[in-house]
Amino acid sequence: MYYGSGNYEAFARPRKPEGADSKTAWLVGAGLAALSGAAFLIRDGHMRGDRITILERLKIPGGALDGNQDLGRGFVIRGGREMEDHFECLWDLFRSIPSLEIEGASVLDEFYWLNKDDPNYSLQRATVNRGQDARTDGLFTLSEEAQKELIAVFLASREEMENKRIDGVFGKEFFCSNFWLYWRTMFAFEEWHSALEMKLYLHRFIHHIGGLPDFSALKFTRYNQYESLVLPLCKWLLEQGVNFRYDVEVTDVDFDLKAGCKQATAIHWLEDGVAGGIGLGADDLVFITIGSLTENSDKGDHHTPSRLDEGPAPAWDLWRRIAAKDAAFGRPDVFGGNIPATKWESATITTLDARIPAYIRKIAKRDPFSGKVVTAKDSNWLLSWTVNRQPHFKHQPSDQIVVWLYSLFVDKPGDYVNKPMQDCTGEEITQEWLYHLGVPIDEIPGLAATAAKTVPVMMPYVTSFFMPRQAGDRPNVVPKGAVNFAFIGQFAESAERDCIFTTEYSVRTAMEAAYTLLNVERGVPEVFNSTYDIRKLLAAIGRLRDGKEVRIPGSTLLRELMLKNIDAMEPGKTAQ
Repeated sequence: MYYGSGNYEAFARPRKPEGADSKTAWLVGAGLAALSGAAFLIRDGHMRGDRITILERLKIPGGALDGNQDLGRGFVIRGGREMEDHFECLWDLFRSIPSLEIEGASVLDEFYWLNKDDPNYSLQRATVNRGQDARTDGLFTLSEEAQKELIAVFLASREEMENKRIDGVFGKEFFCSNFWLYWRTMFAFEEWHSALEMKLYLHRFIHHIGGLPDFSALKFTRYNQYESLVLPLCKWLLEQGVNFRYDVEVTDVDFDLKAGCKQATAIHWLEDGVAGGIGLGADDLVFITIGSLTENSDKGDHHTPSRLDEGPAPAWDLWRRIAAKDAAFGRPDVFGGNIPATKWESATITTLDARIPAYIRKIAKRDPFSGKVVTAKDSNWLLSWTVNRQPHFKHQPSDQIVVWLYSLFVDKPGDYVNKPMQDCTGEEITQEWLYHLGVPIDEIPGLAATAAKTVPVMMPYVTSFFMPRQAGDRPNVVPKGAVNFAFIGQFAESAERDCIFTTEYSVRTAMEAAYTLLNVERGVPEVFNSTYDIRKLLAAIGRLRDGKEVRIPGSTLLRELMLKNIDAMEPGKTAQ
């Protein structure tokens, strides 16, 4: 497996790898990583679909990419996926998957045209005082000291950031800045999360620094991620003959571990409560999804709080059993062993009539059926909410709006509801949200009771991949010496510099795994190199300094020429 870039690699079609016809593949889990892995095995590895089997504990595919209508509760989305132009592996995959919405188009075509016609941006990024504009005005408000700290983290080596917390490398002034407000509510970072992961994010998305204040950096699908991404991918896989087996909980994988050679020899599972499994040879490939950010998620309803499920967690327990067999298989408890530090809660609010949308319009400053993300800056819960393109579900009534809301501080009492979010019913969460929308106090109880239906979801492990870590805590996608198995998903270590909590990372690990185990003769797309582009770096510095002069050494003429040409198509080309 190697990395490549440019049209030469992107448009090349690899030939069938030697031995591909004799291979079978087993994929543990039916999340985006496993679905992508199956697609790459077929498209680029020339494997027959009927020789590929996906084993899934749940009754549906998609993993964290969910979106469904629970007839007893209402519409539910546990989270939303923010995407951008340079998700190179994701778009490489979906250029080959037919759209379910547009005849003759790919999912990438559909997404590209949609975001050309309806670009994402927010007209009011944050509120205070019950719905009033927080007047962040697109500024980052980073002090000179905070700017120095940010640059120091950016320039530090990965090793220098290992096992450090964000609040171990930044001071009080940084945490009081608008930059931290934008950053944490966009990416769900907490002060105790990994400084290394924050460094990786800075490098990965340096070209989007200017889009943080209004979310113009982001792109979204037409509907929820399940209907827009998972369904077309699954339909294509089924058409290729891929076998989906649901209600199958993989409990363990056996390995023959020798010096210089590691081989998976058996998969063990429970199917409908009955123990089963299969033996594996060198030609039987295994792709194992390890860990899960949505494991043990619990849904409440409008009248019932969700609960924190700290019981057995099958995805984590599987990784623990595997990791106990070899040091190269990672350290799962670094990520999944501290639920108080990795939990938070989201809620899906469905409006039932025209009363609440009128208040959304005041905040979003646009048609509420096309609203964007807003953060209540002074919320005790640090509550953020978004109204994505509507309808957010294909079968959603045209007069209803689906709102997604989440809070980072689920243990703190609310400003209106005097209890922590994690103890609240959907109705009480709606009350707290309406309070921050600026709804008159006397109207809040009635509107929350009759004008909306809300489903809260508690997720014990949702930010587990942000925990402070070091090299070796995550296993390599293909560990050294592995001949027929790979680890995929958010907790596998990509060979390329990329960051987690993205659809791109799941697809990248799957592509690396498939290309390595099958020896596919095509380069995996490298991560977009904006962190090495002086134009992007200078533009980011200018924005982080809120327009203050960038102090570049050298003569006044040289400094003026450099600043004038930050956005030039060629670094040395003079702007006209």
